[in-house]
Amino acid sequence: MTTTLITGANKGLGFETARRLIAAGHTVYVGSRDPERGRRAAEQLGARMVVIDVTDDASVAAAARTIEADGGLDVLVNNAGIEGNAVGAVEVTADMLRPLFDTNVFGVVRVTHAFLPLLRRSAAPVVVNVSSGLASKTLVSAVGTPTYAYPGVAYPASKAALNMVTVQYAKALPDMRINAVEPGYTATDLNAHSGTQTVEEGAEIIVRMAQVGPDGPTGGYFDVKGSLPW
Repeated sequence: MTTTLITGANKGLGFETARRLIAAGHTVYVGSRDPERGRRAAEQLGARMVVIDVTDDASVAAAARTIEADGGLDVLVNNAGIEGNAVGAVEVTADMLRPLFDTNVFGVVRVTHAFLPLLRRSAAPVVVNVSSGLASKTLVSAVGTPTYAYPGVAYPASKAALNMVTVQYAKALPDMRINAVEPGYTATDLNAHSGTQTVEEGAEIIVRMAQVGPDGPTGGYFDVKGSLPW
């Protein structure tokens, strides 16, 4: 039995990923900052629930103790993330970047570090970091690519940093499969449901990479069509 934790799983991409992985036979922990929302989501899915605020050391440590006591972890999906305001380079301040980095980068490091001891006991440990196409310097800097013409600084910068974190973890832990994924512009609360694809479409690459075997890719950056340029 494969045991999986998905952070930020009480709604959106995390919820759909949980649904799909449960259908594939995983035992899934729905990670949620809000206990009541997490409980409702877990009941609806037939999942387990764990309270976890990725920006809080004590919360993350408590979640790790809970899952360890229940038997351990095989797959970690770092899905929790925030977008913030799309403030451009001229107006952006360091304070505007701080909350996004705290969730999208430091939160991933905080959670991954706390769960590494459990993952290293697994026979086939997997980590999936939910990134964005806006993290690709190649795509964002290319001329004539309106899909990536995003005006803000903080969100793309945080996801680009997450990609580097992913690569460095993969290099340091060759026995794990650790990858970053781009779900695509999906209609969720993150973007006030302005996305152009469904959560079912967006979750596809997350679900796929959560199920890679020991011979699967690691240290990569993927969307549903394949590898993406950094």
